[in-house]
Amino acid sequence: MFTLPDIARDFGCTMATMGGVLFSQALGRATGNTLWGWFADRFGRRPAFMLGVVWFAVFSTLTGMTHSVILLMVVQFLFGAGFGGEWTASAALLMETVPASLRSRASALMMSGYEVGYLAAAGMQALILPHYGWRVLFFIGVIPAFLAIFIRIGVKESPVWLASRAEHHKTKTQAPPFSWSGSALQAITLMCFLEFQKAAIYTFYPTILRGSHHLSPQLIFWPVTLYCVGSFLGKLTCGSLAERFGETRVMQVAIALTMLIAWPFLCAPQWSVLLASAFIMGAASSGVFALVPHYLSLRFSSEHRSFGMGISYAVGSLGQGVAGRIIPALGPTVSSLPLSALALVLGSSAISAGITAYKPKKMPSF
Repeated sequence: MFTLPDIARDFGCTMATMGGVLFSQALGRATGNTLWGWFADRFGRRPAFMLGVVWFAVFSTLTGMTHSVILLMVVQFLFGAGFGGEWTASAALLMETVPASLRSRASALMMSGYEVGYLAAAGMQALILPHYGWRVLFFIGVIPAFLAIFIRIGVKESPVWLASRAEHHKTKTQAPPFSWSGSALQAITLMCFLEFQKAAIYTFYPTILRGSHHLSPQLIFWPVTLYCVGSFLGKLTCGSLAERFGETRVMQVAIALTMLIAWPFLCAPQWSVLLASAFIMGAASSGVFALVPHYLSLRFSSEHRSFGMGISYAVGSLGQGVAGRIIPALGPTVSSLPLSALALVLGSSAISAGITAYKPKKMPSF
């Protein structure tokens, strides 16, 4: 996201073409979500988690070695596969490990990792991009591969998965087939529009700050930092509030606030308003995602939880990829890009709020 204008300039392509690269990554994430979900249900959450971490670290590094748009699309597709797979396995592992009373809070804490990484990326691009170019930023992406060592030594397998496997082995029965129930369809549909909304909010946000607001990489650091701080605090707050008021109510309030703050976040000409709205947008839009792992885990049985969560995120990845293509297509110029993103934020937010109002007749036991 921070390097899109630089890559486009080096490769001599348009932002719409870079949207195609993002769509390729989204397809990879959808593939990884699905395949890793199946792998995690069959062979365990921990090995799938380890494989995903190493995979996306390797292909992040290889991204910095590409010299054509076609090769970049291929590498980003493979990067997305590992990234999506890592999330699917780790989310199921976490939700099946922590006590039920702490799942909402644990969900929020896990998802706050995005903001920590986004803030780190903002700081690194401010220091590295003007002096060493965009490729070095991707080379740094190999560092997470070393987390696989920690996972191997310090992370235990999901007790829920172990118990389910032991039960089926004892009774010599197969797991029931995946059910396309109302709760499953709700989870899948919601993720499609939430990921679409997220892409509309921040995929092109650094590009908008550089193009429409004429900010340097160093100045971009400040609104992005406030967005990340707001996101981190918003996720923790929403996780705590969900334990008291319920996930649906908290998600709907956060989505409503996202719609209210969308225009100043993307279009405000005043520096102070831009900074304040970045903090509020981070708290509101990311607060919804704090509840996603727990929300999804409740809608699938243990036998197919990782696969179901993977399918949900896979469809969500496609929604994010479609947004990455539509936004620059509808807003091809510097002045029209913020308005294109704004329209899609409002539309996808309204649909997401409507989906959360649906109450499935039957929910899997967990």
